[in-house]
Amino acid sequence: MQKRKLGRSNLEVSALGLGCMGMSFGYGPAGDKEEMISLIRTAVERGVTFFDTAEVYGPFTNEELVGEALAPFRKQVVIATKFGFKLDPDTGKQAGLDSRPEHIKQVAEASLKRLRTDVIDLFYQHRVDQDVPIEEVAGAVKDLIGEGKVKHFGLSEAGVQTIRRAHAVQPVTALQSEYSLWWRSPEKEVLPTLEELGIGFVPYSPLGKGFLTGKIDENTTFASSDFRNIVPRFTPEARKANQAFVDLLTMVAEQKKVTPAQLALAWLLAQKPWIVPIPGTTKLHRLDENIGAASFDLAPGDLREIDAAAAKINVQGARYPESLDKLTGR
Repeated sequence: MQKRKLGRSNLEVSALGLGCMGMSFGYGPAGDKEEMISLIRTAVERGVTFFDTAEVYGPFTNEELVGEALAPFRKQVVIATKFGFKLDPDTGKQAGLDSRPEHIKQVAEASLKRLRTDVIDLFYQHRVDQDVPIEEVAGAVKDLIGEGKVKHFGLSEAGVQTIRRAHAVQPVTALQSEYSLWWRSPEKEVLPTLEELGIGFVPYSPLGKGFLTGKIDENTTFASSDFRNIVPRFTPEARKANQAFVDLLTMVAEQKKVTPAQLALAWLLAQKPWIVPIPGTTKLHRLDENIGAASFDLAPGDLREIDAAAAKINVQGARYPESLDKLTGR
């Protein structure tokens, strides 16, 4: 597996990371713990060194899973986790945002214990909290870095104003936001800003929450606890309309003798050398398929062909319900 550096920082990771959320949360029932531990450890054996989790995934259970799985390999891997949600102490459910400095420090201590480590490699603010100036957030993480509890500061779904203000207080190593062939909003302002400031980019949902694999169609049914049930882009009507996107990927992938998922990931890797996608999976064959995307390159002509064809397709449906879309920053 090739390595990449996140921006101008010294944080070097595998070209593809592993998003661990779906092992515990979000896409239906949690996976079997021992199977998920085995999958994470297999990823390490395959050369993956970058693992993504958050306190809110579960909540808490995903950090515990990742911590247990990676304990034997701690020195050779990079673990990213996140703070910024307020969790109901009785139910553990999300109850708004909380990026107050004292809360950030409490979350860091709890995450360190769950992750079985003495330092968090990359600590993201999960969503921008409009009630707490980003300078205070960056200052709190700067303190944690000074104490040796955190190595790098990250933001998630932040806009360019927030990125600049945070970066002026504590250099931002990486931004994690959704980015894929069917959600290209970061290209307008965010990617140029990251390039200017030397910040790495970590696309989540690089396979469009599974849709770009070609394994989901208008007739697919999701488990009752799968959050795609409330995503406008995943209504049966939207899936039917968006099939044109999968058809395009499938056509080009067949020419290249790769899978649609591999093509979608290779496309992201080709955009910038400081982009590190974090596809998630609970299946070993999907892990191997995703890793295969790092072993071939798309030529400039391939990229132009894909972009020209994609530009003619109008993706149907919002990427989040309105209540969640409000949590993206300016």
